[in-house]
Amino acid sequence: MLEELKKNPESHGGPPDCILLCRLRELILRELGFHDIFKKVKDEENAKAMSLFEGVVQRNDEIEDGEKRAENLIRGILAGNIFDLGSAQLAEVFAKDGMSFLASCQNLLSRPWVIDDLDAFKSKWTKKSWEKAVIFVDNSGADIILGILPFARELLRRGTKVILAANDMPSINDITYLELVEIVNKLKDENGKLAGVDVSDLIVANSGNDLPVIDLSSVAPELAYMASDADLVILEGMGRGIETNLYAQMKCDSIKIGMVKHPEVAQFLGGRLYDCVFKFNEA
Repeated sequence: MLEELKKNPESHGGPPDCILLCRLRELILRELGFHDIFKKVKDEENAKAMSLFEGVVQRNDEIEDGEKRAENLIRGILAGNIFDLGSAQLAEVFAKDGMSFLASCQNLLSRPWVIDDLDAFKSKWTKKSWEKAVIFVDNSGADIILGILPFARELLRRGTKVILAANDMPSINDITYLELVEIVNKLKDENGKLAGVDVSDLIVANSGNDLPVIDLSSVAPELAYMASDADLVILEGMGRGIETNLYAQMKCDSIKIGMVKHPEVAQFLGGRLYDCVFKFNEA
């Protein structure tokens, strides 16, 4: 296929952009019987992260200053986003000695990041609470459980309805919709709350996607319907937030957040490897 694309870039319904190349790769893997190749690693990492969840939210809850708490939650998302087996270098690090979430939080590259709208977001955070947020999530393990869920919980506490949009089918170590439903249910306490916060306004939705990147023009119709009155859209992770939607324009406030884990992407952005992207645009 690659040879054909080199000869004629339109040969597979081209041009060969990120989305098409990912789609072709997934098709070939599935044809050859590789359906959910990281299942075992995902389950192990999810179990590890779930055991740390209470401690992470407790540390966030102890921060009284609203802006500082928001920044800590954002740093948690970026630190969690390191758990990405789509990055060869990081996959090696995991295989060798695992990854400490707290250490990752403390070791983020110094600000300003390659795209850094964090200050603008923090000042908005103290002034505004959103009605409904849609968060397109990324990896299993620390990413979803210690990064995204504490942030989603904080939004819920502030009265925002939250939709977590996760993949329909497995791709690399991305979390699927069914896996996420199960994780949220396991994390709830005996009163059905998420570390004391009411989650009746939390929906886990199927994004209809089966790639580590996303084409927002073809999400599941149910998600499009649920999202129609959202006033905040968050695209998390390098694939969805940087490689395919960094410049996507929304009718509402939006955040593109992720860590730069491929040298080519770092070069394209003019930043450092493992740099962070936090792009906040108001409606």
